[in-house]
Amino acid sequence: MWVPGARMPSRLTLSAFTRAGRFCVLNSVAARWKDVPAENCRGLYDFHPQLESDVGFVKSSSRLYKFRSEPKRYVTSPRLAETMVRMLRGKRKAGQLILECNPGPGVLTRALLESGARVVALESDKSFIPELKSLRDSVNGRLEVIYCDFFKLDPRSHGTLTPPVMTSDMLFQYLGMKAHPWKKGFPLKVVGILPIKTERNTLWKILHDLYSCSSVYKYGRAELNLFVSEKECRKLTANPQTPGLYQSLSVLGQIACGIKVLCTEPSSSFDMYTIKGQLERQRHRESEQNLCFIQLTPHRNLFSGTLTPFNYDVFFHMLRQCFMKRNAKLIDHLPSLSPIDAVHILKQIKKHKDVRIIDMYPEDFQRLFETIECSKDDTCKWLYDEFMEDTLA
Repeated sequence: MWVPGARMPSRLTLSAFTRAGRFCVLNSVAARWKDVPAENCRGLYDFHPQLESDVGFVKSSSRLYKFRSEPKRYVTSPRLAETMVRMLRGKRKAGQLILECNPGPGVLTRALLESGARVVALESDKSFIPELKSLRDSVNGRLEVIYCDFFKLDPRSHGTLTPPVMTSDMLFQYLGMKAHPWKKGFPLKVVGILPIKTERNTLWKILHDLYSCSSVYKYGRAELNLFVSEKECRKLTANPQTPGLYQSLSVLGQIACGIKVLCTEPSSSFDMYTIKGQLERQRHRESEQNLCFIQLTPHRNLFSGTLTPFNYDVFFHMLRQCFMKRNAKLIDHLPSLSPIDAVHILKQIKKHKDVRIIDMYPEDFQRLFETIECSKDDTCKWLYDEFMEDTLA
């Protein structure tokens, strides 16, 4: 299993991830070569943020966590909780572990426990912790309560971390869970609702973590079951038949995961923790979006070909650069991506010279990446404009 531990410095990322170890970098002054031996890549993953040694999982911290500025939705409807449990059950074996993100008042938590699941409640709001701990004491060890924000695991900022922000290593070591080989899966499911204000950024972080086999995915192919806005769901599942929604996020999500929309609920089905510190039912407005409950199951064979956790950033770069001019022809894009002859690449991927970026399906982009990455004709396979560096962060 690929086990990179932390994100590499942005200045080293692309040069280290290329399989050939050589990357042609273009800027306004001149082209230059970067060279990082492949055998040295692992050493760049040794950095891990350090947590304060005296901070426990549910212990109060000296640093104030400002959850009031980050409103969250909560499942408070028994009907919705039962629907979610039914969809999560599937082929789940009795006693399977469920990682529940921000359970709040614990309505879904109780439904999961009643179904026979073992639950780890990761709650980022300390006001809900006492009630969850009370529930824990009544279910004979089938519930663990941890003061933790799942969506802020393994932040990129360096330095001391204070719960509810922590590293996945600390979380899984506490739970006694070890890394599983990628192809064997991972014996847990994650369920939650994406943060309202940072929904899109959170989706990007999930994809970065997945492709790099870092954070939760360092431990295996964790299945995520998340409520997301209908808008982001439609973008994530878009293809050339829905060109107005199709983007690099669509391609990356579909290449990495099997994406299944389990159900759709109006936003009025959820309660929100307001700035006053009270749970309030949202008033439904026609302009408000529905929320889609989606299942993201990482593909077992994601890393069985050319794509690896060591060159995924090149794939990200290729897609983002392509979609910057989404209606342009692919043949016009290729000279800015690679010095390899554009006509030759088109023949290899069996595409006509008039094909546009917006006409290519996710598997076409994967084939394009593999064709360039596996080319033996050129020492320099990729062209990298430093202007794009910030877009990869």
